[in-house]
Amino acid sequence: MRTYRWCVATAAALLLTGCSDGESNSTVGKAAPLTQEQVRRTLPDNEVMAGWKQSVRPMAVEMDKLYRSQACPIKGNAGCEDARFFGAATFERKDPFASVTFQIVAYDSEQAAEDAYAVLWDGFYGNQAGQKAKMLELGPIGDEHEARLGTSGFNGEPGAVTQTRVGTTLLWSMESAAHKGDIDADSVRDLATMLAQRSQQAQNGDEPSATLGD
Repeated sequence: MRTYRWCVATAAALLLTGCSDGESNSTVGKAAPLTQEQVRRTLPDNEVMAGWKQSVRPMAVEMDKLYRSQACPIKGNAGCEDARFFGAATFERKDPFASVTFQIVAYDSEQAAEDAYAVLWDGFYGNQAGQKAKMLELGPIGDEHEARLGTSGFNGEPGAVTQTRVGTTLLWSMESAAHKGDIDADSVRDLATMLAQRSQQAQNGDEPSATLGD
C-alpha cells in the first residue's frame, strides 16, 4: 500500500491543480529544505490543536547522534542520512483521553526524504501501532503516506501511527488512548492532514497556519 501518489500529472500540474480529479490537495506543492526555525513553526501549538493541550512543548534541533537514535532507531540509524533537523511535540486530550506525538525529520533534498521513507516505515514506524493493527486509508495527503490503526497496549488499548512524506520532510503522528473506540480513523486522518498541510506551507515559503479541523 506504499506510495499513494494521488496526482499522476507532471510536477507543474501538481503545483497548479493539486490532484487530477480537480480536488485541491493542499499537502502537495513545492519541495524545499526547511530551516530549523521553519521546522519549529511547522509543529503545532495549543492554538492550532483545538481540544488538545500541549504536554511537551514543540522543539526543533539540529540532527546529531542523539536525535538520529530517536528519529531513526534502527541499525546504523538508517533513514537519517542527509537529515538536517528533527522536531517533536506532544499533546493530550481529556475527553476521551488520548495522547499524540508529532515528529518531523527535515532532509536536505526531496530525494533524501524519498530514500528514507521505506527504510523507516518498514524498519520501525510501521510496527508502532501493535501487531494487530490494520492499514488505514488517509486519502490525498502528501507525496506518499502510510497509516495503521490497532491495539498497541497489553490490555488492548488503541494506537495509531501515520507516516507521510511531504517534499523534503518525513512526518509522523503517533496516537494512543486508554479505551477501545477513543481513537478513530477520522481523528487519525485529521491529525496527519494538519501536520502535512503545515509542512507544505513552510516549504512554499509561507507561515504554517493550518489548524486541526481545517
